[in-house]
Amino acid sequence: MEREEVLFSLRAAINGDDSIFPLIVRQTHPADVAATLAELEPTDVRRLLTQVPSDARAEIFGYLPPEFQLAIVQLMARRELVALFVEMSADERADLYNALPGEAQETLLPALAQVEREDIRRLAAYEEGTVGSVMTSDYATLTPELTARQAVEQLRRVAPDKETIYQAYVVDELRHLMGTVSLRDLIVAPPHARVEQFMKREPIHCDADEARDEAAKMIAKYDLIALPVTDPDARLIGIVTYDDAMDVAEEAATAGFHKAGGSAALVGSIRDASITSLYRSRVFWLVVLVFGNIFSGAGIAHFEDTIAAHLALLFFLPLLIASAGNAGSQASTLMVRALATGDVQMRDWGRMLGREFLVASLLGATMAVAISGIGAWRGGPDIAGVVALTMIIVVVVGSLIGMSLPFMMSRLKVDPATASAPLVASIADVTGVVIYFSIAAAVLGAAG
Repeated sequence: MEREEVLFSLRAAINGDDSIFPLIVRQTHPADVAATLAELEPTDVRRLLTQVPSDARAEIFGYLPPEFQLAIVQLMARRELVALFVEMSADERADLYNALPGEAQETLLPALAQVEREDIRRLAAYEEGTVGSVMTSDYATLTPELTARQAVEQLRRVAPDKETIYQAYVVDELRHLMGTVSLRDLIVAPPHARVEQFMKREPIHCDADEARDEAAKMIAKYDLIALPVTDPDARLIGIVTYDDAMDVAEEAATAGFHKAGGSAALVGSIRDASITSLYRSRVFWLVVLVFGNIFSGAGIAHFEDTIAAHLALLFFLPLLIASAGNAGSQASTLMVRALATGDVQMRDWGRMLGREFLVASLLGATMAVAISGIGAWRGGPDIAGVVALTMIIVVVVGSLIGMSLPFMMSRLKVDPATASAPLVASIADVTGVVIYFSIAAAVLGAAG
């Protein structure tokens, strides 16, 4: 069903037709249902969700935005909330638990079975931003002595309660991770062959306390359906699935775009963000850069005699400092992305610096040739020479600044994305002004 059609049908369901929403759920993907529900009032959404089975309710609920989930949960009675928690996947359940107020957490836990309580407490205990905070305990394990036939039967029994059975994890009696085996391997293996004979030993895995971005990178690099997570004693404690890794990568990319634009990350959707949160996310860097640009004004004031004697210089000032900022922003963007993906390491700085110098010199020379004719037309050959030489130097300097800042941020244990385009452009503006008028004063003063 199209989104507009779904929304129209949902409004009809809100007005009292209880047969419509279950029909929509049967015909529409849960993600699409949730996207449409998010446009309604939480009270209406809560009432609609009660019209479908608990498993469908939990699946749809998992696709709703976190802040919207919390708004609905606060409307639920304890019994209703417990039923939802029981059906939710382990990782989503832990995230929702962490978002609940302390009083709601204390009310909820005693109503859950002991196994579910312990699972929530264990998953919710991991610090935000770590692999443990995005892993799930809904995974399938096998023991090495099982035959392929026995393993398939075991997976069939546990399949309804697991997030994925396409990859199973082989553990010993102490839950040490011994290997992995895919459902495909089990199906094609001889029925009486033991799992330990064809499992993949020493599987790729990560520690629960690592940064969650590392898990997403490993899943992408090794094309994994899921990444096993272990504790310091190499015991299997969870997995990170590829869909959760995609969510992590999307959040990281969004945060990177925000920082590249010189703003802080927003919590939730920008469409629903308040004026206050939008203001707070942007004001800091704008104020900092305002004071930074004062140095540009100071540089211009310092060379006011040169400018007064050669007013044609002002015509080229915006062009030159913009070129420096653009070149720096390009270099910064390339390096931030390369550092984020692991394509470039800190040890590569010297090599990258040399290459950037050569590339920036060629770019600057090309731009100098393009602008020198205008310089000669507006101010004569001396002005043309100043503009051309300045173009080469500011493009090189801007590029080297833009390339080096992300490395400096990484060295200081700061996110390289902090070396944002506005920051690089502001630094390039100041240096461009000083370089331009210094060259002008030297060349035109000597010529005069």
